[in-house]
Amino acid sequence: MPFMPGLPADAHIGSVSLTVSDLDRSLEFYTDVLGLQAMRRSGHDVTLGAGGPALVRLSAREGAVRKPRRTSGLYHVAILVPNRAALGRSLWRLTERRWALTGASDHLVSEALYLDDPDGLGIEIYRDRPRETWRYEDGEVAMASEPLDLQAIADEPGADVAWTGLEAGTVIGHVHLHVPDLGRAEAFYCDGVGFTPRLRRYPGALFVAAGGYHHHLGLNVWAGPDAPPPPENAVGLRSFSIEAQRLPERADTDLATGVTVTFRATAGGAAASDE
Repeated sequence: MPFMPGLPADAHIGSVSLTVSDLDRSLEFYTDVLGLQAMRRSGHDVTLGAGGPALVRLSAREGAVRKPRRTSGLYHVAILVPNRAALGRSLWRLTERRWALTGASDHLVSEALYLDDPDGLGIEIYRDRPRETWRYEDGEVAMASEPLDLQAIADEPGADVAWTGLEAGTVIGHVHLHVPDLGRAEAFYCDGVGFTPRLRRYPGALFVAAGGYHHHLGLNVWAGPDAPPPPENAVGLRSFSIEAQRLPERADTDLATGVTVTFRATAGGAAASDE
């Protein structure tokens, strides 16, 4: 499918920065349950990855409170695993660790497991179907939320391989935010940041992306219209990065959610000039 000029075609989500209330508790979850690897720890911060670049930064804040339900900000961070067998291994790991799922969906373009971290922050673990199998309706990528066959995921050949954590090639696939208004969110993330709308017809949501992907960013008003930003001392998403080989390095803050978007040039590609 064609896409409009904006972000470079290779633009993608690089990493996310999360505020948590208890660093040791969260570190145990993100490593032992999810399968990320601790890369660096300094004071109240720890950086995690999956054998490659940093994917998640956890920062503990003393006295941090839970994110109020009817506020904007993080809905979930989505971890994209390389294949269906890897998704099956994650499902087996969650079962082994008795970590409850909050949902499981077949989105047509992907298959996804949903859960919460110890602070109640939403996490999605998913695998993409091959891009050539995606369907389009009236120029928009077709997505839905249908029941996921968990038994088929668990029985996928290779899903029973001994757990060694998330495998190399795992990335942050997308970020999904509660926003107070879809029109204002589109103005910020499409007109300003440079994403292209990919799906408008999903109830109460807008999905946007670069390079023809199904979505790098989900935006929804399911927390209620005009939902305020969460308190400054709440746990949640503080920032996420957009990365590409040629990208002017800057940072913009979405005041409606309190989330900062940083732009980074990846290794092998110099930052683009603003001229």
